[in-house]
Amino acid sequence: MVARRCRLAGFGLLLVLFAAPGWLNADDIVLNLKEADLQALISMVSEETGTNFVVDPRVRGRVTVVSGAPVSRDELYRIFLSVLRIHGFSAIPGEGVVKLVPDALAKQAEVPTVTEPGVRRGDEYVTRVIAVDHVDAAQLVPILRPLVPQSGHLVASAESNVLIVSDSAANVDRIAELVSRIDLDGREEMELIPLRHASAAEVVRVLTGLQGGEERARTRVHMVADERTNSILLGGDPKRRVALRATISHLDTRIDGGNTQVIYLRYASAEEMAEVLRGLLEGMDLPEAGEGRAGARGVSIHSHESTNALVLNGPPDVVRDLRAVIQQLDVRRAQVLVEAVIAEVSSEKAAELGVQWGIGDPRSGVGVVNFGRTGSGIVELAGGIDAFLRGAVATPPSLGDGAFIGGVGRSGSTTIAALVRALSGDSSSNILSTPSLMTMDNEEAEIVVGQNVPFIAGRSIEQSGQAFDTIQREDVGVMLRIKPQINEGNAIRLEIEQEVSQIAPGASTAADLITNKRSLRTIVMVEDGQMVVLGGLIDDQLVQTRDKVPGLGDIPALGRLFRYDTARMEKRNLMVFLHPVIVRDAAVQDQLTSSKYSFIRAQQVAARGRDVLMMPDDTSPVLPPWDALLDLPPPFEAAEAVYTLEEPGSLNVRPPPARP
Repeated sequence: MVARRCRLAGFGLLLVLFAAPGWLNADDIVLNLKEADLQALISMVSEETGTNFVVDPRVRGRVTVVSGAPVSRDELYRIFLSVLRIHGFSAIPGEGVVKLVPDALAKQAEVPTVTEPGVRRGDEYVTRVIAVDHVDAAQLVPILRPLVPQSGHLVASAESNVLIVSDSAANVDRIAELVSRIDLDGREEMELIPLRHASAAEVVRVLTGLQGGEERARTRVHMVADERTNSILLGGDPKRRVALRATISHLDTRIDGGNTQVIYLRYASAEEMAEVLRGLLEGMDLPEAGEGRAGARGVSIHSHESTNALVLNGPPDVVRDLRAVIQQLDVRRAQVLVEAVIAEVSSEKAAELGVQWGIGDPRSGVGVVNFGRTGSGIVELAGGIDAFLRGAVATPPSLGDGAFIGGVGRSGSTTIAALVRALSGDSSSNILSTPSLMTMDNEEAEIVVGQNVPFIAGRSIEQSGQAFDTIQREDVGVMLRIKPQINEGNAIRLEIEQEVSQIAPGASTAADLITNKRSLRTIVMVEDGQMVVLGGLIDDQLVQTRDKVPGLGDIPALGRLFRYDTARMEKRNLMVFLHPVIVRDAAVQDQLTSSKYSFIRAQQVAARGRDVLMMPDDTSPVLPPWDALLDLPPPFEAAEAVYTLEEPGSLNVRPPPARP
């Protein structure tokens, strides 16, 4: 007997290789390991089997193997794989090398894919695609997942109906064998039973209730109602189908005298639905009452406004057809949120400079250079002063805007008066309005935000001499009127009427208030969520006016004393944009509403943070938080709970104290 001993890394690894003539082969090995270093075992297996290993730094530990009988070198490698598997490591074969990694990373590495069992050895990590022919692969995943360890991977591909398994080769082969036993052809014969009088959906509902839920799956009959053809599809145990066919034939009988049904609507209006159904009946080819059934005149449709329900009475097949129409019309209609953006930036500059003269003697004649274009001429001013001094009026005359410099002098009996007026104006505005409005599909909606301003529409004088004004009120502000129509897909047809008006600064020549008005009426096609420009105005005006005395006003330098110059420049940039959003379900509606709600609440919180003059801070109103607003009220049992307000808008509920 030849024995070889190796002490591995000084950790007590004892390897004895016995080669005895007769009953032991020269390549057989007796392997005994106790608390040996795993790295040393990897080195020994590499030397004995000629396998190249790439070891992950995390592959460490101590192992114990007790072998009472000699093993071959092929068996040594299988024992080595089992040792790795027990300690949470996997061997991934590759091109000329085997990678040793932790189990958690094995399924993410380049694992070889096998198609047949027995290609790889027991504990090697492999991936296999198992085809499923008759059963839904997704239904097998919950059944087989307990057989796959946490480090393995099991998933079903619904498109190709296959299972993908990554685990040891032995476990993958076991799962493939189980799948072959489960994947059996379980197809059943199907039969179609058309109905003449009864409703297929109602018959299926009755028969499903008769079967019960505890019946075995193999004897259970599957029933599906096809409302389009008013038929029932049966599949399952043939014996059970025979009994159900007899039951269906008894249920599918004519009901003499018609029937009455009450249908509660969820989304549509009962009154409008009744009008549609009555119009539909006029075009239906219904037999007369003499043929054993109620005729067209025997079908009645009424709407109950309080419960939003329809009451139908007539032959069962006619009522069934009407129910099918109601089911297709009573659907949730989409809504449209339209946000309009009106942006306007304007500026205005004005400048005036002029000199006016008055010279002469009232007894011999007077000469005047008067420029009364702006309502502040020297003649009007002199007349107003004279009336005030004589007591004809109670208030002195108004000079108007700007700077006035004037004086009166005498040269002998001649009076000379001069008036110089200078004015420079500069105004700008930056207006942004964003009205938003939500409405249902094909429903017109309108929003008006502004003031109701009185305008003088007429004036009458009675015989007593007293004057009366007729007042007409009009809305001044922002008005948005829309009617959306959602087409197939996400395109929206919008009928839009928009108006923005505001009170302009009054002019001396105006008899009443002046309003600036921007209105727009159009029909556009917009995609869901896109921004579109509706229209706009870019206006740039420059108006220059020169009033002068002929001849004298043209004299260089000196002519400035006989002229009145006015210059006005106006610039206006106005654009109107539109942003529609289709709201098809409650989730999108909640998202849009919560964002707007949170925005306005943030503005209120910021206003509270700026303090309130001479009042407590909590007097400023603040909306409750969005989450707190959606909470349900406390149950009746907590009616005696204590409510406290810890922060603005949040309500804290403490349970009532325990009673003795």
